[in-house]
Amino acid sequence: RYVSFHRDRHSRRRNQGNEPMSYAATQSNTVSSSDAAMVDYAGLLLRVSMGVGFIAHAWLKYAVFTPAGTVQYFQALGLPGPLAYLVMAAEFFGGIALILGLWTRWVSLALLPILLGAIFAHAGNGFFFTAANGGWEFPAFWAVALAVQAMIGGGAYALKRG
Repeated sequence: RYVSFHRDRHSRRRNQGNEPMSYAATQSNTVSSSDAAMVDYAGLLLRVSMGVGFIAHAWLKYAVFTPAGTVQYFQALGLPGPLAYLVMAAEFFGGIALILGLWTRWVSLALLPILLGAIFAHAGNGFFFTAANGGWEFPAFWAVALAVQAMIGGGAYALKRG
């Protein structure tokens, strides 16, 4: 059984013999249902792993760095101190929403500015996360993963698609 995904509105047009054909035009316009299922499970794996990661980071800010310490760190970066509380709440509740599959696309997009802020916070430390105080490599990768999650959706077992 196959599910059809059209690449663009011109993909069904026949080549009249005088037009060069792109690689995409020479390929089938269908994706098997097993491929679609794999994307669904990939969405599940990605959202649950990121959800756990966000909850872990919220816990780290609360239990290890403490809220007051996190506020001081934000202020040292030139950011408003109360933003630390918003970030901790967004990481915790966003992580729960990702794990459950609630509004996954929107939650992924809402969490993206946090990772862009983390890139900013770690930019002076170099690229690799093994650098002192961590580089921006990991936050950048996590930001890309959030963008991918927003594109593919919640995947299998999401409580609320979209």
